[in-house]
Amino acid sequence: MPAADRRDTRDKRFLNHMADKEQGPGRTHTAGQLPQAEKKLHEAVCVLLVELCERFTFFGIVCNMILFCTAKLGYRGYQAAMVNMCFMGSSTLTPVLVGWLAEYLVGRIKLVCICMFLHFLGTALLPVVSFPFEDVYVDRRHILLTLPKREQKILFYFALLTASLGIGGIRAIVCPLSAYSLEDCGPKELLSFFNWFHWLVNLNSAVVFVSISYIQQSVARNLGFLIPFVSGLMAMITIHMVRGEMIYKPKTDSSLLTTFGVIFSALKACCVRHRYLSTALASWLDHAKENHGGHYSETQVEGTKSLTRLFPLFTFQILYRTCIMQIPSGYYLQTMNSNLHFSGFVLPVAAMNVISIVPLLILVPVLECINSWLFSSKDTGHSPTIYIVVGHLSAALSVMVAGFSEIHRKHFPQVQQTLSEEVLLVSSMPCFHLAPQYILLGVAEALVTPSCSLLSFQLVPEGMRGISMHFLALFNGAGCFVGALFVQTAHAGTQGNWFPHLLHEGKLERFFFFLASLMMVNTLGFWTIAHRYNNLHEDSTNEFRGSLPGEKLLKHEKAIKHYNAVLESSPILSPVE
Repeated sequence: MPAADRRDTRDKRFLNHMADKEQGPGRTHTAGQLPQAEKKLHEAVCVLLVELCERFTFFGIVCNMILFCTAKLGYRGYQAAMVNMCFMGSSTLTPVLVGWLAEYLVGRIKLVCICMFLHFLGTALLPVVSFPFEDVYVDRRHILLTLPKREQKILFYFALLTASLGIGGIRAIVCPLSAYSLEDCGPKELLSFFNWFHWLVNLNSAVVFVSISYIQQSVARNLGFLIPFVSGLMAMITIHMVRGEMIYKPKTDSSLLTTFGVIFSALKACCVRHRYLSTALASWLDHAKENHGGHYSETQVEGTKSLTRLFPLFTFQILYRTCIMQIPSGYYLQTMNSNLHFSGFVLPVAAMNVISIVPLLILVPVLECINSWLFSSKDTGHSPTIYIVVGHLSAALSVMVAGFSEIHRKHFPQVQQTLSEEVLLVSSMPCFHLAPQYILLGVAEALVTPSCSLLSFQLVPEGMRGISMHFLALFNGAGCFVGALFVQTAHAGTQGNWFPHLLHEGKLERFFFFLASLMMVNTLGFWTIAHRYNNLHEDSTNEFRGSLPGEKLLKHEKAIKHYNAVLESSPILSPVE
């Protein structure tokens, strides 16, 4: 009994010491917790404001880019659609590039300053490209300045490139998802965060599509890009004011370069050993481990293994993102070639995007109630994969409805319509007839994007979550560029018939039907593998922990303690050391 009392006293002292260590010196008193909580709240609010300002800038640039490229730069419809999708894809990929630069080559603070300058330069050059120099005269015979089309296009592409790099820096360094302190959140809290985060982003985009698109198109079309410039300036001022508290410093236990290194090292070892040796391992990535002749630790390889399980999920998002890219490309051209007059008022073309945002704004509170009920029930097998399947099906139906809407649009007589001082020959069909395809894509976004973000964040160990979101961004950006490739291929392969410049002279509906058929196959393919991601978080976490040397030793020590406890109660046997 005295030995047991001494053991209990020692265990209590150890637990008290560990609790004091975890609590920290500044959190032992209630008075010290308030400033820390206020600081975290201040940082979260600042990060969210910068996020909204950056999104405001981004949507302000893309909302009427097709109209600007066709009316101002003289591009054909398919070319303008490709430019818009490539800009959105590059803005999705640049955070990954900038995150790698911040980790290996340039300091985070220095790179933030560079990206802020690039963002300012890009948003400042866009008004220069759109400024009506031809309307400014020195006298009645001499124009103040003329900017040739070639120089104008070069300046436009340079502005888009610098703005894209600036956007990538802000997203990667200032306001990544890891800056919202989601490490201790469970599945319910994570899904709620992603739902409301995308809800706020889309509410911001709705304001942009209504206000900026109208200003660019009707009030002052040539000065409309000043609004993205002012929004970007607001974001940079916000970053400058709180840069000391706002710049997030991620943990350095994993990196994108390490993940690629593990994959390539394992592939190289597999090729060599398959040719000369016939050693069989549990996973092909195990060839990269140090104890199997590789160059990476067991922790790094096991983290990469948990990430590779998500690659099928990411792959099926490529075609889905291509369908979403129809809003700023094919759907936009359909709306631009429809009757925009409503009660004597000309609707902005980009304002139709609000119809796709309204379902998301309505569905998020409904989904929150459903998720609260599902997570509070005894059924622990709830997985958001069902949301992704339904969302993919909704996206396929949206593109299919767009094809039938295009056939329906051609049955109306043509009328003249003025957009940005350009007289166009369009269908007399009211643009509101296109609302169903926008609504279906809005429902798809409300279901797919938060659920896919949750799976990418939840199904990997804590140290791999940032890398998982980087890979999700890579595949989403690939979807944007695949959409541009489809447009180019459809136009070149059919001699402009499937994606024509003048919609009434071609068969745009065939392009939509082809894309819808691909998306249906994509939906069926994901449905067949969706069961892999049910309850995978607990399995992957337990497998990851169980494979580590420290965890194996801990399990061994626990087994010995349990065995000794059994032996102590036996009068014959003696404990082991």
